[in-house]
Amino acid sequence: MSQASFDVIVIGEGVSGLAAAGMLASSKLNVATMEAQLFGGLVINVNELEPGVQDKPASGAELAAEMMQANAEAGVTSIQEPVTSLSIADTGCTVVTETGTHVSRHVLIASGARLKKLGIPGESEYEGRGVSQCADCDGPMYQNEDVVVVGGGDSALQESLVLARYCRRVHLVHRRAEFRGALHFLEEVRRNDKISIVPNATIDAITGSQMVEKARIRYSDGRTEERACAGVFAYIGLEPNVDFVPPEVKRDDRGFIITDDQLLSSTPRVSAIGAVRSGYKGTLNDAIAEARSAAALITQRLVG
Repeated sequence: MSQASFDVIVIGEGVSGLAAAGMLASSKLNVATMEAQLFGGLVINVNELEPGVQDKPASGAELAAEMMQANAEAGVTSIQEPVTSLSIADTGCTVVTETGTHVSRHVLIASGARLKKLGIPGESEYEGRGVSQCADCDGPMYQNEDVVVVGGGDSALQESLVLARYCRRVHLVHRRAEFRGALHFLEEVRRNDKISIVPNATIDAITGSQMVEKARIRYSDGRTEERACAGVFAYIGLEPNVDFVPPEVKRDDRGFIITDDQLLSSTPRVSAIGAVRSGYKGTLNDAIAEARSAAALITQRLVG
């Protein structure tokens, strides 16, 4: 296995990780970023960036691409491999990937979170055959079809609007009567005659043959009905990407990393920012603010 040394390894190439890596590199630190999947993280599903993220309108995917390019120009090493383990010692940290061992003076965990699964019959069986979590990626495949979206937050509302560009009908299923997403997204959804809201309900099974054909809706009063659909998209919350994190890095009861007011974890050589961190507020502006703070504190710690 190959071995490389860095001042800082940033685990995760979502917005917070990319922003922090760029700021650290601007302080002349030798920085690497690591990513198990596509760079950008959950932001690639965001179609409308919140005010203040950047000057010109852009999608989340465009923002991530711009940040990735800027980091490459600043000398950040991008390692496109999943992290399999992280070990921490008094002298530094060791990060292991599938093909190499990498050591650093400090590790910044920005591995983010992943969309939760529904955990119902048919979900895993039909993944990639009608079960999806990316409306932008897969929406055009459902031209003039009916689909089901599950969830009540910003992601569910935004993805319903994206799917409505292609689909004949979008059934937005939410377990409560009220939505927790932003009011302007909800107003757009309510105005869109292609989107039907199904409140006080969830789905408890997905069925079909070669592809998804039906979703079984279960209402809060116990009634069930099967609704014909070609696709199911679930946006029901997040769980942290912490499979590689050792037990000495403390986490809350949901698995998110606990940090102090300097964004340090329970071990002084490891910081955490963004969606992997307990207490993260959830907006892109928050992600960038945390990246800026962590980069400044790590730079002060390593450079003085």
